[in-house]
Amino acid sequence: MGAEHSKNEGQRNMVFLRKGPKLPAWEDALLSGKEPKSLLKRGLHYVSLSLIMKGMTSTPDFLWGLSEVQKLNLSRNQLVMIPPSLGKLDKLVVLNLGGNCLKCLPKEIGLLRNLKVLFLNMNCLTEVPAELSLCRKLEVLSLSHNCISQLPLSFTDLTSLRKLNLSYNRFVQIPLCIFALRSLDFLHLGSNKLESIAESIQYLVNLQIFIIENNNIRTLPRSICFITTLELLNVDYNAIQTLPDDLYLLHRLPRIAWNPMDKGLHIAHNPLARPLPEVVEGGLNVLFNYLREKKEHN
Repeated sequence: MGAEHSKNEGQRNMVFLRKGPKLPAWEDALLSGKEPKSLLKRGLHYVSLSLIMKGMTSTPDFLWGLSEVQKLNLSRNQLVMIPPSLGKLDKLVVLNLGGNCLKCLPKEIGLLRNLKVLFLNMNCLTEVPAELSLCRKLEVLSLSHNCISQLPLSFTDLTSLRKLNLSYNRFVQIPLCIFALRSLDFLHLGSNKLESIAESIQYLVNLQIFIIENNNIRTLPRSICFITTLELLNVDYNAIQTLPDDLYLLHRLPRIAWNPMDKGLHIAHNPLARPLPEVVEGGLNVLFNYLREKKEHN
């Protein structure tokens, strides 16, 4: 009798050990009875995990134990926060948190010292933690479609940053820290509340694509003419009436462009003073010749 009771008790303990801690129902559905590591995809260059459009309102706890993951995609869910445990994934190279409901980021994001690409677009962010500037390897950062009006001064430390998208936010001026990012080749500040561009824009000596469409800019600074690396300058939908005489120095602009994706000078939907509208219709060479002659006569 005692031996049988002991046997039954042992079986019950074994069943309990096999089951382990019970996961929340939605996490259990996500795993479908598999081990968390089985969700990882081992590619040629990266170990990746994609949890796109899973309807998640919070991150699964098992995620923070997957320390080997290098590419993590949590985009297009309904996440309202990212816990400090994010800092445990210190091998991350690419992190996509776009299309969620995030209002803030944990300061532990600064522990992701291998991070090169970060998507935070289409959230509800009003600020960015200064600790993000500790991610010195960061090359691509998208903060578009948020509610941000300023950036931390410490962003000057992001010296490897090449592409920065700040479109559809609430900037009334270009943050000073941006002018220190000399490696930038792409800068998108479209659809903000900008009224001017500081002369310091000339320090972005490697800038190839500069988009500032749909703002309230009235004039272009003369210093923008010295960024001779520019291949696309989009100032559509502003309040520009005149153009700097030295604009002809931007010799890499191939044409007056109308298609948003085309390289060239985009200057449509501005109240240009006469005779500029007619000159622009003649094409870029006609415009540049006009500005050059105007400067010579002055």
